[in-house]
Amino acid sequence: MKTQDINKDWLKSLDFKITKSTIDGVKLKELNPIVDGRGEVTELWSLPWVEKEGFLVPKHIYQSFTDYGVTKCWHLHALHTDQFTVTRGKLQVCLVDLREDSPTFKTANSFVLGNNQPRLLMIPPGVMHGWKALSQPEVIVTNLQTEIYDPADEFKFEWNIVLQDIWEPKNG
Repeated sequence: MKTQDINKDWLKSLDFKITKSTIDGVKLKELNPIVDGRGEVTELWSLPWVEKEGFLVPKHIYQSFTDYGVTKCWHLHALHTDQFTVTRGKLQVCLVDLREDSPTFKTANSFVLGNNQPRLLMIPPGVMHGWKALSQPEVIVTNLQTEIYDPADEFKFEWNIVLQDIWEPKNG
């Protein structure tokens, strides 16, 4: 199914499997802060990662603020790849593979990104995703997209269309 043809009824008909195995094409890189008595510095993206690790060269970089407790999702793209990291706070990111030709079709992943454990997450086209801000006062995300933003490549759905129970926090 083409990205632009995905609809609410089709999404609701799918039986998703939440797994710790990473969705095909998704990359999660641990970032390593260098800390000294003056503070710290964290490398967010580097050109050698393209050849060595399969990350992509960004064409559009932006910063997004999400208020505490807000869930922003679901959406996916037909063309661009998101590559983002959290530079302030803690964020839960959930992914769903909607690519019918993918070996991980109907697989769902959940990751926590934050400045206490910095990571770079790469999400390819066709993988629906969203996030929830888990820390106050807000979470800051830096996104290094592979294409210039185009609203025609943004396919949005309500946060509760699928996997309503995936979101943190869970009490136990």
